[in-house]
Amino acid sequence: MTITLLITDDHPIVRDGLRGIFTADQGFEVLGEAASGDEAVALTEKLRPDVVLMDLRMPGSGGVAAIAELAKRGNPARILVLTTYDTDTDVVPAIEAGATGYLLKDAPREELFRAVRATARGEAVLSPAVADLIMGRMRAPAPEPLSRREIEVLTLISRGSTNKEAAKQLFISEATVKTHLVHAYAKLGVKDRAAAVATAFERGLLGS
Repeated sequence: MTITLLITDDHPIVRDGLRGIFTADQGFEVLGEAASGDEAVALTEKLRPDVVLMDLRMPGSGGVAAIAELAKRGNPARILVLTTYDTDTDVVPAIEAGATGYLLKDAPREELFRAVRATARGEAVLSPAVADLIMGRMRAPAPEPLSRREIEVLTLISRGSTNKEAAKQLFISEATVKTHLVHAYAKLGVKDRAAAVATAFERGLLGS
């Protein structure tokens, strides 16, 4: 069975190279090319390829936004991210948005072919570097929970209280308030009051 493809990348030379690789093999057919996320969405809806090769960082609408939009529309195309970036700030959003696979551009031709075939079957595909990254995140220890007193201090801080005012309301010393804040920063992985409050709100620790 021939696998149909849409190639998405903002660099013409990359698109030309990928088109050449896949058209040289009878098992693939390139239906079109896109240079942005918006164009990828439009062409995927129009051409209905089996697999979309999706770059992530492009001018305008990027790859993650395109992946999310196609998922929202219920488009059946499988998405294989093909990029040079393997940081968790790139990998995780792409996978969460609905990408079936994630491969780096330095992958050998046969690995790319295997990845596309697996993606077309709906199988998850991850380059070794990306797989290691994901496993590392899964193995990372869960964040240490904040103590009741740390939450009380952050709650008062979030309402605009100074350290001195928080100490007075909690009947503790100002130095103790500072200690609780330092411990909270460490547990939340932040370096200042504003970030601590914002992260605590994101985690639902301070209510709405």
